[in-house]
Amino acid sequence: MRDLLLLLPDFLLIVVGFLVCRYTVLGRPVWESAEKLVYYLLFPVLLFTSIVRNPLNPGDAAALAAGGLATVGLGIALAYALKRWPGVDATLHASGAQVAFRFNSYVALAMAERLGGAAGVAQMAVLVAVCVPLCNAGAVLPLARHGGHHLGRELMRNPLILSTLGGLFANLLGLQFPDPVGTVLQRIGQAALPLGLMAVGAGLQLGGLTASPALAAGLLAIRHALLPLFALIFGVWLGLPALQLTVLVAFAAMPTASSCYVLAVRMGGHGPFVAGLVTVSTLLGMLTLPAWLALRLAWVSP
Repeated sequence: MRDLLLLLPDFLLIVVGFLVCRYTVLGRPVWESAEKLVYYLLFPVLLFTSIVRNPLNPGDAAALAAGGLATVGLGIALAYALKRWPGVDATLHASGAQVAFRFNSYVALAMAERLGGAAGVAQMAVLVAVCVPLCNAGAVLPLARHGGHHLGRELMRNPLILSTLGGLFANLLGLQFPDPVGTVLQRIGQAALPLGLMAVGAGLQLGGLTASPALAAGLLAIRHALLPLFALIFGVWLGLPALQLTVLVAFAAMPTASSCYVLAVRMGGHGPFVAGLVTVSTLLGMLTLPAWLALRLAWVSP
């Protein structure tokens, strides 16, 4: 119950976005623009500033980073393997595979602060820093192959990859911004979380899942059952400290990234199918994320 209450404000923002989009004059055209603003400006600034503000100690973060990369790597392998299922449509698989291993960073960073304060955000920033490039590469690859896009060009134009690499580089250099610049960047980044969560709610829709219910079930099972279980077992095996283990399990149990839809549409994928997957993943996350955190506490006392 405690974890559910921690997550409740963030999920209520998703509900607010849904209601505002459906029942006010601020309909889909407004939120489509908001999604682009978050994806191309607000969220990259948030990633960059979160990484720059939290010094990375390679020794302390190595095991946590290994856990995150192993979790994402397993998700990519399992998602790609679903292409071999009989009757799987190539376009639907290329569009939806990303849902199995990408994670909603808006929810992740907001929840990390609630679970562990500044220390929790710093730990989640490590996972974001090392896993966002891998997640986006794994998402772009099947879409690029299917749509005839150039993989390298798509990766180098991805704002989340660029901002993450920029943040890592600035962190290693010890870059510090003057107070006015740092304050402006911090405030831009802070706008990403509430607006991003509301944009998730505004984009909720289910109809596209009828295109391939079996593929959808497989992808969502990877996202919400297999990856959190693997992260818990692997984190215990690594001997992670209590907070790092909690953050890793939460990271693995996140709803999928709302930007999956934006990426699929921009690269010529099946938008309605991905929108349905994002919707169900978001709703499932409201139930499964607190459950996995409770299991983590029951399995390994902090």
